[in-house]
Amino acid sequence: MAERSFVNEVKKLRLGAGEEFRGEGILAVTKALLESGVSYVAGYQGAPISHLMDVLADAQDILSEQGIRFENSASEATAAATLAASVNYPLRGAVTFKATVGTNVASDALANLASGGVTGGALIIVGEDYGEGSSIMQERSHAFAMKSQMWLLDPRPNLPSIVAAVKQGFELSEASHTPVMLQLRIRACHVHGHFTASDNQRASFMLKDAMENPQRDVSRIVLPPASFVHEQEKVRDRWPAAVRFIEERQLNEFFAADADDVGIIVQGGCYNTLVRALERLGLADVYGKSQIPLYVMNVAYPVIDSEVLRFCQGKRAVLLVEEGQPNFVEQNLASILLRAGSATALHGKDMLPVAGEYTAAVVLRGARTFLERYERLQPSLAPALPEAPSGALVRLPEPARPLADNVHARPPGFCTGCPERPIFSAMKLVERELGAHHVSADIGCHLFSILPPFHIGNTTMGYGLGGAGSSALNAVAGKRAISMMGDGGFWHNGLTSGVANAVFNKSDNLTIVVDNNYTSATGGQDIPSSQALNATRSTGHEIERAVRGVGVKWVKVVRHTYDVGAMREALRDALTSTDKGPKVLIAQSECMLNRQRREKPLVRKAIADGKRTVREKFGVDADTCTGDHSCIRLSGCPSLSIKPNPDPLRTDPVATVLDSCVGCGVCGEVSHAAVLCPSFYKAQIVSNPNRWDRLREGLRRAVIGWLQRAEAKRRDAYAF
Repeated sequence: MAERSFVNEVKKLRLGAGEEFRGEGILAVTKALLESGVSYVAGYQGAPISHLMDVLADAQDILSEQGIRFENSASEATAAATLAASVNYPLRGAVTFKATVGTNVASDALANLASGGVTGGALIIVGEDYGEGSSIMQERSHAFAMKSQMWLLDPRPNLPSIVAAVKQGFELSEASHTPVMLQLRIRACHVHGHFTASDNQRASFMLKDAMENPQRDVSRIVLPPASFVHEQEKVRDRWPAAVRFIEERQLNEFFAADADDVGIIVQGGCYNTLVRALERLGLADVYGKSQIPLYVMNVAYPVIDSEVLRFCQGKRAVLLVEEGQPNFVEQNLASILLRAGSATALHGKDMLPVAGEYTAAVVLRGARTFLERYERLQPSLAPALPEAPSGALVRLPEPARPLADNVHARPPGFCTGCPERPIFSAMKLVERELGAHHVSADIGCHLFSILPPFHIGNTTMGYGLGGAGSSALNAVAGKRAISMMGDGGFWHNGLTSGVANAVFNKSDNLTIVVDNNYTSATGGQDIPSSQALNATRSTGHEIERAVRGVGVKWVKVVRHTYDVGAMREALRDALTSTDKGPKVLIAQSECMLNRQRREKPLVRKAIADGKRTVREKFGVDADTCTGDHSCIRLSGCPSLSIKPNPDPLRTDPVATVLDSCVGCGVCGEVSHAAVLCPSFYKAQIVSNPNRWDRLREGLRRAVIGWLQRAEAKRRDAYAF
């Protein structure tokens, strides 16, 4: 396996009652699941929640001791459907995936689960990938909770609050017979801290008990007329039960509630940011003690009317800190205050940005505007902040010099030695011959092809949907559309939605499946086609056999993508073939990042042990390099750069290979395939050389030295 290893960290999961647990937020979630008596866990990896799947994979011995079933699901929909085990049985189950794209995939299963309701506690842990650290469309999970009437927890980002939210989530689910979503923002996933551990709990009702005593309740199955009753149950029974639980257990928190006649209502996940802003304004200390009344909504949905009215009573105004849009909570609060005839003024998006992440700087400005309006902060005493240009959503301080003057634009790109780079180098070479083609891109590392230097890719519609994204472009036009798909996306849903759909509809387009042995973009987790042996999962299933199994006739496999010439020939063949029907080109080579993670420690150990090791590096002969730099435009490798020309008569800089080179050879292959200058050479770096290595090196130095002296004499002769 190539997943990030947490073997040492998972030992902390055995800590017992009264012991102090220190670590990362994700690890704390796993410990909380064990302490909650969970019976099964499933999920699909994706930032910022990938590490939870990696921790669970490394903790399988501990999970087995507790009788817990763990599955690395084929997709988010698969994971969500796993919670069906909690519908009829008092089994606590948890699933995890990335939001909102994972929630999109799982929405059908989640809607059915929320409709019928649950008997055992069902917890959906979503990694809220919103804000400046995100790589997806900017949306919130809140809408999913609202539409399906699931309760949404958004705890304060510290370990005690996160652990409490996991345990309370199961209890809330059981008390209201409703699945509960636990939202963990990027910073909450990776926050470090400590909490007092409890003993791990073994479930009182086991999976074995459920299988030996199957239960069936037709009223829980989502079919008419039961489905009509479910909607009424949500409003009549489940919602009131949830409100009672939230109020009685005080899941939401009040701080300094009566300290002033203005206050701030904040989502739990934004609490740390708000307190930091108040501390900067001199209205809170570094430990979070606030002089301004705070109502912290650790339960983002449902909103508790009685708590809102209690907090707002006697206050002239409150500011709502709600990150993202639409402003669901603000609309809800406005409705509550209006119905109650409250005179409290509600502020939110009028003083804070409508959209975008609420960073400390953003919240600081909004809080200052609010507090100055209601005379709780003197402008002369507030920290000076720059004025904003008219109409700006977020005002940031101007740097002393424009950023572009100091830092060049650096779009994200492929890793050094990535086996996907030569695929797109070959596509650029084919484009020279056959012209541009429409390319339907997909989610994964290969999506970097849309950026410089390749500029390949027209659209992307979702994970594994590259093939489906080009399905409409199947008209007879003398050209074939090209769709991309990674091996992770292929097994996620690309086999059915892309390849099988193309077969069924007699598509004549080309699908390129990038097979690098892992779901590399999410951390290098194993998938069915991975080559490594896995003790807990079945691997080694060939993509080629799966593709042929659904009816594709034209299939080619390039087993070494670094051979740019072979990739170019395969692409040309696929795009010009007279055969009708869908064409699938499988491009195979192991992810270089995962390969280096595996091999570098072995090489370091071998060198330390005095063993002979040989590493390959590439270089550029400065005397041969023409300074055209086509090699860079067709490769884009981070290890390929430029340096001043050593020849005083030539001004163009020459190409150079940096020390980060891993010896994949793509730069040289591209130069050969594109008929560029033959300036690349391959060198071997030998550590702990043997006698033969030393003798050979001595002979080389002697011969090269003799040739250099002869050349020097020749030049001296011409000098006169």
